[in-house]
Amino acid sequence: MIELELTSLVDHLCDHTFNFYWHEKELEPDSVIPSQKGTEYTYRQLVDELKRGEDIHIKGSVGSRFAYSLGVDLAHFGGTGKTENAGRIFVEGNIGPEAGMAMSAGTLYLTGDIEEPLGNIIEVESDEEGYRKFISITELLCGSRSAAPLKNSFDAGSRKLVLNDGILRGTLASRCNCDAEILVEGDVYNGTGLLMEKGTITVKGDSGLNTGAHLNGGNVVVEGIVGEFAGAYMKAGFLLFNDAKGYAGAGMLGGTIYCRKKIPPAPPAEKKRMGGSDSSNVRRLTGAGRVEAMLYNKYEAGEEKAQYIKVKMRDGSIVMRKVD
Repeated sequence: MIELELTSLVDHLCDHTFNFYWHEKELEPDSVIPSQKGTEYTYRQLVDELKRGEDIHIKGSVGSRFAYSLGVDLAHFGGTGKTENAGRIFVEGNIGPEAGMAMSAGTLYLTGDIEEPLGNIIEVESDEEGYRKFISITELLCGSRSAAPLKNSFDAGSRKLVLNDGILRGTLASRCNCDAEILVEGDVYNGTGLLMEKGTITVKGDSGLNTGAHLNGGNVVVEGIVGEFAGAYMKAGFLLFNDAKGYAGAGMLGGTIYCRKKIPPAPPAEKKRMGGSDSSNVRRLTGAGRVEAMLYNKYEAGEEKAQYIKVKMRDGSIVMRKVD
């Protein structure tokens, strides 16, 4: 168990993605965490402790991007990309925005509040007196642990979760690999359905950047407008929305994008002809009538994907740069 006390807010704590780039600066996981009182732990030590399934106790509030990708054996670092063991984190204080982004396992306990947007986490009934408890939404849907969410509805038998608490969340259902259903009665933040393999997400409002990014199966349905780079690097599944703020389908390898309005596709995505099976897909996902379903636009991967490379930004956005 690791215990530390902080005298000021620190970002990136317990961040499994810590040596990605952030604002064009590489972050060093072996550097000592600043603002510690009486200890000299590094960022990597906290992550390694969590990977061993151990507890971490933090006295004081923490900053943004807390517990990023907690419980994921990241492929970026040579891992499987799947969920792995993760310990518990106790925070005596508040937690900043974007906590639990792409989180798949582990538990967050805190005495204070979490600033929106949240990541792929949900508050459930606590088993630790004096602490609020948050777990991964993916683990709630697909894991073996039973938990009762607060302010939301979850049917464990059908694996159906209704999110109506008005909280803005990102990377919703990240890496979901079971036939679960999520209904969001409002808007969502960036990365909805990230690396999702199975299940269906229906968003009654709008969504942010990278909706359906790296989608690898399942369905993501947004009844409103999606942000830029929807469907980036899709491999399989269906992404459906009403309209988009910018390009969609960047680096797309497979799957299908349906949009009620015409949008500018990013290579290699290109507009395709709607067929009978496409109409059936749209009707199944939206409940639209036969004629209305045929009015949707269809986009799939074309032949130009090798001409572009991706540049990952640490805030979740993706920039496509053409190879000269």
